[in-house]
Amino acid sequence: MAHKINPELCIGCGACAEVCPTNCISPTDDGKYVINPDECIDCGACAEVCPTDAISAE
Repeated sequence: MAHKINPELCIGCGACAEVCPTNCISPTDDGKYVINPDECIDCGACAEVCPTDAISAE
């Protein structure tokens, strides 16, 4: 299981990428962020800091 970012709620602040211990979160061409599910360890750190609650567990 991995976390996923809802692109409709993501504001591109980058807070999630800053706290990710595996560096599996990266920006897309439109300035939003995505999580690489193959590298996500499901720690939830990203979801805790997201100001728009755009991140949820899948």
